Amino acid sequence: MYDLTNYQRGRMVGRKTDKGQLKGDLFLLMANERSFASTQIELLKAINECGSISRAAKKVGVSYKTAWDRIDALNNMSSQPLVERSTGGAQGGGTALTNLGQRIIEGFESLQHEHQKFVERLGGSLHSLKDIANFMRSETMKTSARNQFLGTVTRITPGAVNAEIEMDIGADRPLIAIITQDSVEQLELRNKSEVIALVKASSVLVSMDTGIVTSARNKLTGRISRLVTGAVNTDVTLDIGGGKTVSAIITNTSAQDLGLEEGEMACGLFKAPSVILLKSG
Repeated sequence: MYDLTNYQRGRMVGRKTDKGQLKGDLFLLMANERSFASTQIELLKAINECGSISRAAKKVGVSYKTAWDRIDALNNMSSQPLVERSTGGAQGGGTALTNLGQRIIEGFESLQHEHQKFVERLGGSLHSLKDIANFMRSETMKTSARNQFLGTVTRITPGAVNAEIEMDIGADRPLIAIITQDSVEQLELRNKSEVIALVKASSVLVSMDTGIVTSARNKLTGRISRLVTGAVNTDVTLDIGGGKTVSAIITNTSAQDLGLEEGEMACGLFKAPSVILLKSG
């Protein structure tokens, strides 16, 4: 949960301009090394002002798809949604921040103000870029996996070689991962351990038959909230409830054969070994 009272520390990436003035960007890291950066805040602010994803994306200079990807990531990595859709009404619906999203903006802006004062004071005591290099280190984690879920381990079933891990990700159904027993020990996984589950969009199969029974341990059912068609593939996003989404990349031919349409119910299927788990040390 993005609760400002739980943030443990802020990190600043600094640089000297040609005129010798120190500038800095602020992002926050929680105990499990998840970050919350000013680019995300700017998008949240634009949504709050515009009430529309398309207008907010244009305001911050990103594509409509990029804006939605960032929002999905924010909601998936929070125990409560920061952004939600509204439907109906004279304006035909739109997009709005939740109360938590509003509080995040207010708290981050207060921190930015304090951070700027800190940078100004620090700039007066640093004499070279070497001083800055010795003063701080910046560490971020990036991944190409489209689906990233914050979860809590609820059950571990050990085996001779592999173990089955069940996680609560805040959706209607738990997420299941199968990893080696060695990985369980290296990650020091226990019940109630907080983890991040990664699933590549290409590993997710889509079915319009929500009652389908398969050997895939993970079946996340929801309504198709977004379809983005490319030259070869279609990017499918399912709203699985609780402010969470799951993305799948399928061929355009498959999308046409399935008759995918926004608003229709569907399910995303993926095998338990396709789930990669991360845990802070």
